[in-house]
Amino acid sequence: MYQLIAKDGAAKRGRLHTVHGVIETPVFMNVGTAAAIKGAVSTEDLQQIKTQVELSNTYHLHVRPGDKVIKKLGGLHKFMVWDKPILTDSGGFQVFSLAELRRIKEEGVYFHSHIDGRKIFMGPEESMQIQSNLASTIAMAFDECPSSVADETYMRNSVARTTRWLERCKKEMARLNDQEDTINRQQMLFGINQGGVYADIRVEHAKQIRELDLDGYAVGGLAVGETHAEMYRILDAVVPYLPVEKPTYLMGVGTPANILEGVERGVDFFDCVYPSRNGRHGHVYTNHGKMNLFNAKFELDDNPIEEGCQCPACQKYSRAYIRHLLKAKEMLGMRLCVLHNLYFYNNMMEEIRAAIETGTFQKYKANKLEGMEQGE
Repeated sequence: MYQLIAKDGAAKRGRLHTVHGVIETPVFMNVGTAAAIKGAVSTEDLQQIKTQVELSNTYHLHVRPGDKVIKKLGGLHKFMVWDKPILTDSGGFQVFSLAELRRIKEEGVYFHSHIDGRKIFMGPEESMQIQSNLASTIAMAFDECPSSVADETYMRNSVARTTRWLERCKKEMARLNDQEDTINRQQMLFGINQGGVYADIRVEHAKQIRELDLDGYAVGGLAVGETHAEMYRILDAVVPYLPVEKPTYLMGVGTPANILEGVERGVDFFDCVYPSRNGRHGHVYTNHGKMNLFNAKFELDDNPIEEGCQCPACQKYSRAYIRHLLKAKEMLGMRLCVLHNLYFYNNMMEEIRAAIETGTFQKYKANKLEGMEQGE
């Protein structure tokens, strides 16, 4: 159940009650593709850095170690030792990202595994079955994520198929949640709005899928090559047509600035690999812009990454030491940067929630953006 606690313009402050605990929104989900955050980050670390939701990848876990293996071991929560909510994506994005390895048909998608080349078929029912085996808190509907530059005819046909697939997902999810051997019989289902940069197709699709009364609604197929301005234009067009009394999820987004713009337009959920990926390359986020710790100017800098930051890295270690670790290719350097970046994102979401509750989101957003634009 989703509670709308406060609004500040279109910005929403909500609370989603799940079988694995309450999610305070807006929320940034920390991406652990193969049931782990890249950079040697443990689930104990996630607890320490204010993580609310972990996100894992259906396709990758199906390929390795196998969703049936994870089910035999008690589900994803037990497998990765995480007691808070987990969202699993549907495998639909891999339809986009593994374009060279797949064929799309009405029944579903035929893949070749990117690991060993073996044939894989995934349709709406298979995606739901895999996610049910994983026993995640929130399952995403199986969709096609078309290229943002696909022509209008292709986009209309693709979106119509995604709608048919969504109806099949809902039916299969209901069946699975009724099975005695299902680990999480209260698994939630989020549908996905598609339509590329065609606002009229997006709005039409939103109107169709909101009738299905799902647990939440995502806006997919953005941050895949279009400009930020185009992304914001689509959000302005489509979010008002998604139910305000349900959580809205902007998939695969993004930078701190993207998140602030998304929140302003009524988005509740975000996820992105940026904080962990950038951290592994020595790029760290601060309230005064992004820093590259490989830069020589940090060689003798005994300050923390950011003064006043409560993350595990800033509590103990200097920029100089972390730079040394990165230059020496020591895993600890990457780990500390990833921990800092995820804490920065999670803490920013906490600040956003407080700002919406006090009606000061616009002021908060302006100050945050002004500070972060300084950079090095």
